[in-house]
Amino acid sequence: MQSMSFFRRISATALALTFATGLVCPQNLVGQDDSARRGRKYKAPPEVSHIEITVIKGTNKKPIANAAVIFHPMKDGKDEGNLEVKTDPDGKAVIDVIPTGSRVVVQVLADGFATYAETFDIPESSRSILVAMKRPQAQISKYEDNRDKPADRKPGVQEPDSAPKVEPPPASAK
Repeated sequence: MQSMSFFRRISATALALTFATGLVCPQNLVGQDDSARRGRKYKAPPEVSHIEITVIKGTNKKPIANAAVIFHPMKDGKDEGNLEVKTDPDGKAVIDVIPTGSRVVVQVLADGFATYAETFDIPESSRSILVAMKRPQAQISKYEDNRDKPADRKPGVQEPDSAPKVEPPPASAK
């Protein structure tokens, strides 16, 4: 019985301190329109689309795991940054943060394959995209038809060695 009155005194004291410090004001309890006018108005986030990219090999249609799928959302023709997702063992990369109705450039990078890039408009709430990766090929030339020919460069550093070759000085006779 004695402990009950102790708790009543504590709660009464806490309530009195709350009103005295202004944490809870009777005006705030009654007129909450004042605080809404002074603060920021809530703006709901835009609806987002569920985008699923499936990355496969162009030759045998098997999934490519651990490929980098990079999303470049575009707003008013400008790139708004990028988001990178790696594919799972089934070759799938899923993202749920691109606003519905936006344009996005999808870029796919995978070891041993040519880079893929394409622009998509996303007007729907869910979109599935299939990307068939190809092996690197020789560049198409205006003067020579290189279509479907393998690339002539080997993997590794693609820059030619720019250091000038120095011939050893000729041995002089004594």
